[in-house]
Amino acid sequence: MQQKFRYQWFAMGDLNAFFGLMLDNVTNLVLLWGLLAVAGFPSHVYFYLMVPGTALGVMFGDIVYTVMAFRLAKKTKNPHVTAMPLGLDTPSTIGVALAVLIPCFVAAKGRGLSVEDAAFVTWQVGMATMIFMGIFKVIMSFAGEWVQRVVPRAGLLGSLAGIGVTLLGYIPLQHVYGLPEVGLVAFGLVIYTLVAHHELPGKLPGAFMAVLAGTVIYYILGPLDFLSGTFAWPDEKLTLSFPWPNLEWVGGLKQGLAYLPFAIPFGLITIVGGINVTESARCAGDDFKTRDILLTEAFATLLAGCCGGVVQSTPYIGHPAYKNMGARAGYTLMTALFVGLGGMLGYVAWVVDAIPSAAVAPILLFVGLEITVQAFGVCEKKHFSAIYLALLPCVGELVRIVVATVLFAPGVVGHFPDAGSDAAHLWQVSNILGHGFIITSMLWAAVVVKLVDKQIWGASVFLVIMAFLTVFGFIHSVTPDGGIYLPWAMENAKLPMTMAGTYLFLAVLFVGVSGKLKEKSHV
Repeated sequence: MQQKFRYQWFAMGDLNAFFGLMLDNVTNLVLLWGLLAVAGFPSHVYFYLMVPGTALGVMFGDIVYTVMAFRLAKKTKNPHVTAMPLGLDTPSTIGVALAVLIPCFVAAKGRGLSVEDAAFVTWQVGMATMIFMGIFKVIMSFAGEWVQRVVPRAGLLGSLAGIGVTLLGYIPLQHVYGLPEVGLVAFGLVIYTLVAHHELPGKLPGAFMAVLAGTVIYYILGPLDFLSGTFAWPDEKLTLSFPWPNLEWVGGLKQGLAYLPFAIPFGLITIVGGINVTESARCAGDDFKTRDILLTEAFATLLAGCCGGVVQSTPYIGHPAYKNMGARAGYTLMTALFVGLGGMLGYVAWVVDAIPSAAVAPILLFVGLEITVQAFGVCEKKHFSAIYLALLPCVGELVRIVVATVLFAPGVVGHFPDAGSDAAHLWQVSNILGHGFIITSMLWAAVVVKLVDKQIWGASVFLVIMAFLTVFGFIHSVTPDGGIYLPWAMENAKLPMTMAGTYLFLAVLFVGVSGKLKEKSHV
């Protein structure tokens, strides 16, 4: 008699994997709150309107991935299937905060709204942005592999490397040195364990010990007034907050359209990343269907947006690592319950409020380091120049963010430079370089790759695409808030039309000087 197959869905390795996946999610929530808190964002709007819906998206995605693992195990009769991990996307957690939520909050206050009203408007815009991203991801789930084939790897990974250097590099580093007693200890442990691969006594997990050490130091030195920064006891209470679907996002649709140049690229990145991590899982022995993995993350993002969430979910890159730990499907189920229920019952809010951002920022620094190293590691050496060029628009956006944050911070008397001055021109150039920076990075890198590979027509096609996007402000937007527009409806469309025309001129110039007018495009 044939023995009935049983999937060993829980093993001891699930405990270690659960901690790693759970901590990744909590880290993102801590850092997002750290960024918003600096801007003066009200805590109750974040913890009881934004966090529950965001956590619900994670809960949904990890439960679906858990079910997928059961189905794959039953189909293949493999008792050792490891579920695909899902969590909050780190680049877009920081990117959406710096490019959407904080600018929207500052702009709303600039229109005369109170802090409470400005925060509520920001929440609506954040939800609408998630809805846009979710819809885009659903559509792209069916075309993700085509995008991966069309855009050179250096373009996709180069723009990620730019995020790794700036949003995942410099911004977290500011948090580290904002409380150096806390941040540097955690940073040192991250370098020692995760970067240099040294083991701690008892083989304690490096990420956990880094956060724990930084947090303990914070609560020892803080009450003694030995911290170089501010100290505060956590004041968030365990308050119930259920993320029911609502229509508040409708109020943010109009303003949310202005942030599409930022939202869409982050959605595209998770789609391409989802394709890559699914292939990685397949190589490790778990052959999940790519479309199902991508659609799950898309619907998780849509659900979160409809219920108040402001950060998208994505399949994580760590499947092979979790499989090596001996994990099955228990860790994704536990993460789903811990994060999802924690968002509803309030204990995730307390945990996020209790952990200092300086203690978790080094983990994001490590993620940024890995992303940047990966770009140079998997791309051909001849394409390194394309990766370097992809970094520059991201650096430009970082400079723009830092200047704007300092200039318009609470308590600082700042104003835009006088029109016609050199400072005004520099500020305009910084905005043009930063707006749509991810798309700019990706496309410029693609142009360089095509030129290096002697595919002149391919480079010209990408330049034409850049010209089209420039006309409508998807990249190089000339509006202060980086919004998209119809050029014929603008009072002065000279600058975007001039930039677009220059891109078109370059496209024609490359084909002309190469003498390959009859060459077919290789795009």
